[in-house]
Amino acid sequence: MITITAKAKSKIDELMQESQMDTTYFLRVSVKGGGCSGLSYNMDFDNEEQTGDQFFEDKGVRVALDMKSFLYLAGTELDFSDGLNGKGFNFNNPNASRSCACGESFSV
Repeated sequence: MITITAKAKSKIDELMQESQMDTTYFLRVSVKGGGCSGLSYNMDFDNEEQTGDQFFEDKGVRVALDMKSFLYLAGTELDFSDGLNGKGFNFNNPNASRSCACGESFSV
């Protein structure tokens, strides 16, 4: 399961409204090979379910994960920062043994 902070929910809602997405859209979070630590986080909006998708909902945000990504992201918290030290979504992943400085990639 992925949990969503209040700041992340607010930003997700804002992005969906700006793009005029209806309620059939959900947040798709996945892990792909790449980045300086070996695995990279990927996020996008989607409205088509894929075979094997795992769905979770937190604070009204519906999140889809493919099975491979679920194994790497179980227990992760999605946050959003708009401070001076960087702006964007952050993954607080308890499964990551190390992360790169920018926080966009990790290894297990």
